[in-house]
Amino acid sequence: MPSSAPLRLRRTWRSGGGASVVRVDQPDIAIRNLTYRLFVEKGRAPTVGDVAAQSGSSVDDVSAAWLRLHDAHAIVLFSGTTELRMANPFAATETAYQVSAAGRSWYANCAWDAFGICAALHSDGRIETACAECSEPIVCEVRDAQVSDENLLFHCLVPAAHWWDDIVFT
Repeated sequence: MPSSAPLRLRRTWRSGGGASVVRVDQPDIAIRNLTYRLFVEKGRAPTVGDVAAQSGSSVDDVSAAWLRLHDAHAIVLFSGTTELRMANPFAATETAYQVSAAGRSWYANCAWDAFGICAALHSDGRIETACAECSEPIVCEVRDAQVSDENLLFHCLVPAAHWWDDIVFT
């Protein structure tokens, strides 16, 4: 039986020289899981109201849970709001990375997350984007957890250790 004690999620980045600890509890984790499930089912980011209606929680309770999950880097909200911006690997807004998988389409936050959508869904998929340098279309198929073009290169301008310094830019 799960413990009712708060879970501790340690941030992997440091701000101001120290690591902070964000506490979330089992109800927060349930809200996170429902948020992801609805994102997949709807093919778009759920609203606080969507999650509240499905969970039987109030909008205020879901908003508070989303804020804690945001602080724990479990989801990303638009600055100063309780509107979902990212539930990695899913993007809530249109991006340069469109992924078709499991009979639906989603936007990914970056190339890394585009492959993450296929992985999260345990599904084959098609990733469409364009070269950042020349704008030529890039299409990549994922079949049986393998990429169709092994010559593609994924380049990160920002080292992974600094992604959460500005996750939206990264």
